[in-house]
Amino acid sequence: MKNLTDFEIIDSVKKGNHSDYALLIDRYKNKAYSLLVRMLKNDMEAEEVLQDCFLKAFKALDKFRQDAKFSTWFYRIVYNTALTRLSAKKRKIETEMTSVEDHLYLESDYDYHVSEKKDLSKFVHNVIEQLPVNYASVISMFYLENMTCEEIAQVMETTVNNIKVILYRSRNALRDLLIKNNYAEELL
Repeated sequence: MKNLTDFEIIDSVKKGNHSDYALLIDRYKNKAYSLLVRMLKNDMEAEEVLQDCFLKAFKALDKFRQDAKFSTWFYRIVYNTALTRLSAKKRKIETEMTSVEDHLYLESDYDYHVSEKKDLSKFVHNVIEQLPVNYASVISMFYLENMTCEEIAQVMETTVNNIKVILYRSRNALRDLLIKNNYAEELL
């Protein structure tokens, strides 16, 4: 069953074999979860949103036109759901904020020392999380999920040229962050 294409699985699900949807879940849960963790910066919230995304995709499967890859369509759902969650979270924080001190506390830099972490991969993920959400998302999709600029453009509902600009700016921001915090020395 695992050798089936996404389109074959979707056709099976549309014909009433709802349990086949688990194949799509298994195929895309790790990458989608990774993207959500980078965007939301919270494991539990990412799990919750991921479940919502799979449910949304299942309910909207009849609307999937198959003119794009399922992964691109699904990642668009994931990305937009995460943006909605971030927007709601931001509104909640703004209404709960009572003083400038609280605001400064929320924006304080996360002090991360590479010497405290032995795993370089965790270090790189942590540095990426310090980037703005759209930069971190593009870096993650391009380098960690091996998506093309065209696929990322479809997910983020923008042009390929815009993705290339964001990717360029993301790389520069990542480099600046590494230099600013003397992380470059830690990587060498």
